Amino acid sequence: MQFASRLDNVETSAIRELFKLLGTPGIISFAGGFPDSAMFDVEGLKEASARALAEEPGGALQYGATEGYEPLRTQLGAFMKTKGVDVDPSGLIVTTGSQQALDLLGKTLISPGDKVIVEGPTFLATIQCFRLYGAQLISAPIDADGVRTDELERLIAEHKPKFVYLIPTFGNPSGALLSLERRKKVLEMAVKHQTLIVEDDPYGDLYFDKAPPPSIMSLSQDVPGSRELVVHCGSLSKVLSPGLRIGWMIGPAELLAKATMCKQFSDAHTSTFAQATAAQYLRSGRMPGTLANVRKVYAERAQAMGTALQKELGDAITFTQPGGGLFFWARLTGANGKVADANVFAKRAIEKLVAFVPGAPFFAEKPDVSTLRLSFATANVEKIQEGIARLGAAL
Repeated sequence: MQFASRLDNVETSAIRELFKLLGTPGIISFAGGFPDSAMFDVEGLKEASARALAEEPGGALQYGATEGYEPLRTQLGAFMKTKGVDVDPSGLIVTTGSQQALDLLGKTLISPGDKVIVEGPTFLATIQCFRLYGAQLISAPIDADGVRTDELERLIAEHKPKFVYLIPTFGNPSGALLSLERRKKVLEMAVKHQTLIVEDDPYGDLYFDKAPPPSIMSLSQDVPGSRELVVHCGSLSKVLSPGLRIGWMIGPAELLAKATMCKQFSDAHTSTFAQATAAQYLRSGRMPGTLANVRKVYAERAQAMGTALQKELGDAITFTQPGGGLFFWARLTGANGKVADANVFAKRAIEKLVAFVPGAPFFAEKPDVSTLRLSFATANVEKIQEGIARLGAAL
């Protein structure tokens, strides 16, 4: 069978392949990027779905508008306003998870050979998605404060990309938090170079001790000429439920119109029942309590993982303690003759019944084989301590 040539540019996710090994009895996994299902507000979602069926069964069960279920768009507009973004419901479209927003960006903006700047490292599905549409990906380096804006501006000036894709708040896989100063610089260079900035923000609500800086979209309201150069992608997957598949995209009207047209071709609309349920949930006022609980639990687990890594691996590993999100991004140092290749380390770890994801696949260019990603989201404190002890033994 002869497949489309565009598939030559992508390969199966290394993470999905790793998951095939995770059915081994007794294994402790830090590999996934999933929220903990024990954190889901099942009672709240039951009530929300029941209200959706009771109050507007036709709207919940019938075909709907491609742009999204109007009551949900209204609630999402209100939700974004609590985060400093003033957006009319008509200024956003509902997507089937924020990942569909990335696909729609690929369909509407990328022609074969177009250059797109991403962080190095960045979300693996983004690399795969944009390459599927023929993009040439350019990596901008990051540090603990997010993308290095000095290097980013140099790359923008050199490559004149179609757009820049960033996960500025507790990014996957880096866990990095883009500083307020750098967020402002990103907007300034967007205006200076007339470059579109795509802000992917699925983790921004999962902060621990203190709230992160305002989103790039929020700050754009104070930087003249920048609002029309920012696209914001949001999601309920990490804070409410991935199974709902509710995401959204805010952006210039012309882009949203093209994205809506492409979405119509692919899935007609996101599940109206899921949208109606999400709308009722957001209207119920339960989200702040849900977020408070999730933040508390994940903060405890993140602290436990950081402490255990220092104790069990010592100077053989370096990392920055995350202030939110779901991930640790670490680098093996090779100190005292210990292994420095995360792919080798991952195989040893599996033998000790613990799993993580090697970092190399998260780089669009020049992969760093000494890096790795660990998620603390789905293991309790005791499992984290045991799993990191196993990593120490594997090292």
